[in-house]
Amino acid sequence: MTFLNPAVLIGLLAAAIPVIIHLLNLRKLKKIEFSTLAFLKELQKNKIRKIKIKQWLLLLLRVLIILLIVLAFARPALRGLSISGTTSAAKTTAVIIIDDTFSMSVLSQNGSYFNQAKDLSKKIIEQLKEGDEAALVFLSQANRQQNLTNDFNSLLTELNQKEISYAKPDLNKAIALAAQLVNKSNNFNRELYLFTDFQKNIFPSDELKSDLSDLLNENVKLYSFSLSDKTVFNLGIDELIVNSQIFEKDKPITFIVTVTNYSEQNVQNGVLSLFINNKRSAQKSFDVESGKSVIIDVEAVSEETGFVDVVAEIETDDIENDNRRFSSLLIPDKISALIISDENNSSRYLKLALQTVSNEKIKFDESNSNQLGGVQLKNYDVVFLCSDNVSQSVEKLKSFLNDGGSLVIIPSVNTDLNKLNDILRNLSIPLVSGFAGKLNDKSLSIQFDKMDFNHPIFLNLFRKDDKKNIESPSINYFIKFSTQGKGINIITLTEGSSFLSEFKSGNGKIFFFNTAFDLSWSNFPIKTIFAPLIVKSVFYLSQKDNTQNNLTAGETITIDLNKINSAQIKVLRPDSSAEFINVDLANQKFVEYTNTDLTGFYKIFSANELANNIAVNHERSESNPVYADEKEFEKYLEQINFKGNLITIDKNKNPLEAINQARFGSELWRIFLLVAIILAVAEMTIARNVKKDLEGINP
Repeated sequence: MTFLNPAVLIGLLAAAIPVIIHLLNLRKLKKIEFSTLAFLKELQKNKIRKIKIKQWLLLLLRVLIILLIVLAFARPALRGLSISGTTSAAKTTAVIIIDDTFSMSVLSQNGSYFNQAKDLSKKIIEQLKEGDEAALVFLSQANRQQNLTNDFNSLLTELNQKEISYAKPDLNKAIALAAQLVNKSNNFNRELYLFTDFQKNIFPSDELKSDLSDLLNENVKLYSFSLSDKTVFNLGIDELIVNSQIFEKDKPITFIVTVTNYSEQNVQNGVLSLFINNKRSAQKSFDVESGKSVIIDVEAVSEETGFVDVVAEIETDDIENDNRRFSSLLIPDKISALIISDENNSSRYLKLALQTVSNEKIKFDESNSNQLGGVQLKNYDVVFLCSDNVSQSVEKLKSFLNDGGSLVIIPSVNTDLNKLNDILRNLSIPLVSGFAGKLNDKSLSIQFDKMDFNHPIFLNLFRKDDKKNIESPSINYFIKFSTQGKGINIITLTEGSSFLSEFKSGNGKIFFFNTAFDLSWSNFPIKTIFAPLIVKSVFYLSQKDNTQNNLTAGETITIDLNKINSAQIKVLRPDSSAEFINVDLANQKFVEYTNTDLTGFYKIFSANELANNIAVNHERSESNPVYADEKEFEKYLEQINFKGNLITIDKNKNPLEAINQARFGSELWRIFLLVAIILAVAEMTIARNVKKDLEGINP
């Protein structure tokens, strides 16, 4: 016998109270001799003897009544025994753990694994009774706080509404959460139910496993249901990489798509389609062997500007959820540039180069160093710095770079090396070492040496593939500069200095030229390469960081509030539902959004303006239909020190019958309480008779 509320047993001490009272009230009857009634003496002795027997019986009954009442409140239960009609089934705490990851979408004869899990869970919930409690735990939401409830209708509603999640599963956290829930319960039956296909990726690595022996003790039963029952044919898109780094309307953009064959058969003539803004823009066929991957290069053109949705898709198979992969591009409608210059000679050729492009593509404003303090840099994509008189605004430039802006540093005609080095030092760029050559001295001619033609600014810049025929400018005056391994050399001079180099700063980029754009320094501004190189540089530098497009479902989206102009953000989810977030623009720089269980595009709106478009993709490990067997699961339970009882149930059998066969315990408190009531009635009857007997022998 087990007591479900053993703390009440301390009340058994109360059984001593009737004994103490009986001893304190114990007294002898007075002896009164009646000369005329001596013949009654023997009769009274017999009566007193019967009264004493009844008094001891009353004492026993009172002690038993107290014992039975205390034991009833301690909730005694019998293991492995059900006394029909006289006892109640022991109360149950049931925590149902459901694998809701997309590998559970596989269809079998009885429907998808996920729907089978939901149906079986409903049956378990529907057979729960008053006094029982339950909770639902999903593998993709193991970090979500859960509570036990006896509102079973709400659990059934939650089950009906639950859809497949694309977030990474965490079996260990889910079992730990379930263990914490059952450990809080005082119910006799503590049960965990696990519904999964036992795909191997749900098992954590050794360092992530927890010791749950204190929570999963001998009183816990774990019922496991393995739902996988077929050989799965599946191909998955593992990667969609945007290979281009400069995006322009009506210009080719290259993509690299990786497709993996997770099935046991080879695939020939598979079809990959690429959609841009829901329009099929490219299609390619591919072959891929069993267990292998194939890399597919695809080129497409966007006919629109702004945020562009890119979707790669393959044909249907047993797991359709990994047949699509998403990416988002930002193709500028118009690039905004700012030129900071104190001398016309330092920026005139730069302005001419930018004017070769339509004002609809690149719009630039001008400012001098004295006005820079009042300029809103966040309104610009690229800033050209042709002045070294900006020591008071360096922090402002650093903030601009941290927020994703780009900076082009070009020496002014009358560069002061000390001031220039102060700027470079504050931007964590190597310092220049001095001047070389002479102004206006055409007898000195330094040429281009090496050019990194793989850099994006050279992509599609030349009509011919033979890029080595570029006519180099003649440079007669320049600043000696080396990246010192901290940046990228795009163009170097025969003298060894870096003519054009690139550096990362915060979320932005920096280009550094070592020559002023003036004919007294070189003839670079009048060479044919000058204007195309400047324009390509602007397009490249205006492209924003694309790292958020590599997010996996379940990861956090960080929303940059620098792009937000309203006090409320709207997040339009892939299923077209919307969530609203209130923000404090004065005190917040970022907001984190965590409800990313679906794959697709999360569109961030400020008022009615689209501020960002984030692509979220599936967890690749879910694509591989390799399943663990019962022994592997038992090994995992050993590693987390599971001390309870594991019961494996065949999903094709009646689960309720199997559970009832394994479930133990019937509570006996009603029997104890009923016996206590019967004894109380008997005690009252006997006590009344004793009182009458005592009245009959008293004088």
